[in-house]
Amino acid sequence: QLQLVESGGGSVQAGGSLRLSCAASGGTFSAYAMGWFRQSPGKERSIVAAVNWSGGTTYYADSVKGRFTISRDNAKNTVYLQMNSLEPEDTAVYYCAARLSRVAVFRTSAEYNVWGQGIPVTVSS
Repeated sequence: QLQLVESGGGSVQAGGSLRLSCAASGGTFSAYAMGWFRQSPGKERSIVAAVNWSGGTTYYADSVKGRFTISRDNAKNTVYLQMNSLEPEDTAVYYCAARLSRVAVFRTSAEYNVWGQGIPVTVSS
C-alpha cells in the first residue's frame, strides 16, 4: 500500500513562497495520479491541484491558477506544490493524495484513496 508523507509547510508572510513535497513509498509511484488538497477550519477539503501519472496533464483550482505549480519526479517518488504569491486565504492544512490510475487527473477528494497526514501552511498579512 502506498504511503505519503508531506513536508515543507510552515509560516510565511503574504506575497511569499513555499514548496510542499510529498514523498511516496510502498508502491509504484508512477502508476498513481496525484493531487494536493487543502482544508481550513469550518470548510470542506477542496482540490488545489492535480497531476496525472506522467506529469503531462495538470489541473488547478481557479483560486490558485497562475500562483501554484504542481509537478512530480517519478524517479524520486515525489510530487511537489510550488506556491508563490501566497495570500492569507491560502492558510490551511494541505494534504497530498493518490489514486491508482494512468488514465487522467482527478479533481474530487472522493476519487482518491490514499492520503498523507497533512501539513499546515499559515500565511500572515
